[in-house]
Amino acid sequence: MKDTSLRLLLSSLFCCSTNAAARLTVTPSSSQVFTNERVSLRCEDASDGWTVRRNTGYRNRAECGVDWGRSAGSSCTISPTDPVDSGEYWCESSEGSTSNTITITVSDKPPTTMEPPTTSSAPPAFLHLVFRVICHLVVFCPYCISTFLMVSIYRERARGSKPSVSVVMTPPTHAEQGLDDDYDDVMSAVTTEHQF
Repeated sequence: MKDTSLRLLLSSLFCCSTNAAARLTVTPSSSQVFTNERVSLRCEDASDGWTVRRNTGYRNRAECGVDWGRSAGSSCTISPTDPVDSGEYWCESSEGSTSNTITITVSDKPPTTMEPPTTSSAPPAFLHLVFRVICHLVVFCPYCISTFLMVSIYRERARGSKPSVSVVMTPPTHAEQGLDDDYDDVMSAVTTEHQF
């Protein structure tokens, strides 16, 4: 009888085992995840009753859909991810069987760097310098030319190489002046010479 009961016990263990071993898969398949991304966890090759659980620095054996993630049967989605989601994840049956464990680390995205344009598309450095020199010449050349002309005209006149301008005026008549008879000043011929 002992032999029969032992066979009955062993056969019931093998035949009535309803939960096959599950395997946890993660999408994307990398264990390094950045913040604000989407991670899907799924218990594959499992019958109903398997859930995704995790251990983090904040809480252990937490079930998906209770305080974190969105549960859909034996799958779980974390979106958006956060550094507090870093930890160990696994599938667990209602009887307490567990699957493989996957460690996920969530970190901030590294800063993106702007690469400088290639040298073939950038103008040569001397071209910028030539452009600046031309701009300065356009601004300062008229000033320099007019200053040079004024100085040369002044120097020519100061040396006396050109004759002076002279103006000769004839005395006006009394009728032109409209003076009264009391005015007895006598006008003489006036010659005025001006230097320019």
